[in-house]
Amino acid sequence: MPNKLKRWFVVGIFCIFVVMVGALTVPWVKHSVTKPRTIRQSRMSPVIFIPGSSAGQNRFDDLFKTINLGQGLPPNTNGGRTPIQHSVVKVTVKTNDHLQVSGTVRAGDNAPFFVVAFENNHDGYANIKKQARWFDIAFNYLAKTYNFNNFSGFGHSNGGLIYTLFLENYFNQSKYRMHELMMLGSPFNLEGKDQNQRVPMLTNMVDNRNKLPKSLNVYLVAGTENYTNDGIVPVQSVYAGKYVYQDQVAHFTELTVTGSDAEHSDLPQNKQIVSLMSQNLLQFQTRDRQRARNSTINQKGNRNNSSSTSSSTPK
Repeated sequence: MPNKLKRWFVVGIFCIFVVMVGALTVPWVKHSVTKPRTIRQSRMSPVIFIPGSSAGQNRFDDLFKTINLGQGLPPNTNGGRTPIQHSVVKVTVKTNDHLQVSGTVRAGDNAPFFVVAFENNHDGYANIKKQARWFDIAFNYLAKTYNFNNFSGFGHSNGGLIYTLFLENYFNQSKYRMHELMMLGSPFNLEGKDQNQRVPMLTNMVDNRNKLPKSLNVYLVAGTENYTNDGIVPVQSVYAGKYVYQDQVAHFTELTVTGSDAEHSDLPQNKQIVSLMSQNLLQFQTRDRQRARNSTINQKGNRNNSSSTSSSTPK
């Protein structure tokens, strides 16, 4: 074979080899790049609370006292209830974006409670959007200060709306993981009783629902005295939240609580709510405590709730 032809033969073989290698490696590289980065969870996993309109940073004090006394906690292996004293840190975000912070996290407390309130705590969609941005400022401060990358959330009334806008517009899913979100009496359709007549806020939330964390577990709770409203928020306005979260998150549950403590302002102290919170939002901390005692929690049992009516729609 002439030398010139031999060179072309070698070049041809080399080109075929390069093409074959490329065909095999490109899909692998693409998979590696697009595969979500696994977040190694920090030991600290707080619950972050957001109050509703006209409420301040002390809104959940009675709830915290109840939880820290052990009421609503699932029984431990000895049949009793072992409360954990959750540290409480409160943040109020000023209208100039500055933070007013009080409280400390006790050494060794990996399950503290953080409250984020707002100097401008007024109602209305325009303000709720501002509050979502202010919450993002407070959240980043707390995450940096206390070095956590996973958490759960609890929003009362407009607090649930603020959480929704935060998750859709600000939350960095590549850096943080949110486990559970419980929302009480959150008016997704504001004062509207007809879910087919959506207010602009609900329409915008539905349009951006694909940005919600897919691994999130959501509990949407409505209180009612007469199955119509909780004294302020129509039940149908609360349940309009299903158009935002249903089929978008890992687990979505609607719950209704009734009785003397089911009025809008009483929901955070409602005994059923305390039990639901202990079984769900605090399940990660409870699991860690019982693992330390060489025992385990039946996760399916923890998913049971004590509300009067419920419907669960897993994805």
